[in-house]
Amino acid sequence: MTRIYSLAYLSSHRCTPAEAIGVAAKTGYSFVGLRLWPNAVGAPQQHLLGQPDALRETLAAQADTGVGVFDLEIIRIGEQFDPHTWDALYDAGAALKAKAILVAGDDTNEARLTENYARLCEVMKPFGMTADLEFMPWTAVKDANAALRIVQGAGSPANAGILVDALHVGRSTTTLDDIRAIPRELFHYAQICDALAGLNFSTEQMIHTARCERLLPGDGTIDLQGLFDALPADLPVSVEVVNFGREANTSVKDWAAECLAKSRTFVET
Repeated sequence: MTRIYSLAYLSSHRCTPAEAIGVAAKTGYSFVGLRLWPNAVGAPQQHLLGQPDALRETLAAQADTGVGVFDLEIIRIGEQFDPHTWDALYDAGAALKAKAILVAGDDTNEARLTENYARLCEVMKPFGMTADLEFMPWTAVKDANAALRIVQGAGSPANAGILVDALHVGRSTTTLDDIRAIPRELFHYAQICDALAGLNFSTEQMIHTARCERLLPGDGTIDLQGLFDALPADLPVSVEVVNFGREANTSVKDWAAECLAKSRTFVET
């Protein structure tokens, strides 16, 4: 079975959206992921929203290469959540024919978080994208069970989804049985990378690894083979490996190619 691979934002963070599409086309990816909304105020992102020239350039790169946009980042559901804050992101996603938007849950009031996730799914419905809730151990959605509880509590909308990142499986209480318990229709893609697995990391250490120092698949101790055996065999894979130290000595193209080659080992067996 041929897998679909997407070059995640964190693997091509040095690129503009159009440049990322070009790199993906040259290195064997069918899609890219773009971070058009930062994960924190002033944090790194790719600039396209409100920039018609950048949008045209990105659409032209898609047309030239055939590489699509799989997911957009990022929507964070906090206490004062308003789904219309991200209207420009929905519009861009529709223009780019993106398939998904990555969602993080920051509200520790789970009932309110669940209600707001349902609101988000409703607002996103006309734009043709799924709202994929990613569990991360330092957020209010700490593991796969919490993500499933929230999505099901929201009524499992047709465009709901759960995003599994190998890093967060390896550093949360999530088990492979928890992954297997997620209904197939909630899976739209999964993210692969490696790291040292375990539950003894501080929040600061976990965030640093996630944003700056992930390892190539096979270089850490996460059970990647077990995870991808537990996930659906036809699930698209987002290759998400950021490592500032390693990347300093290689081009974006060579890094993207190496990340994909190392990922295939665990995904195509």
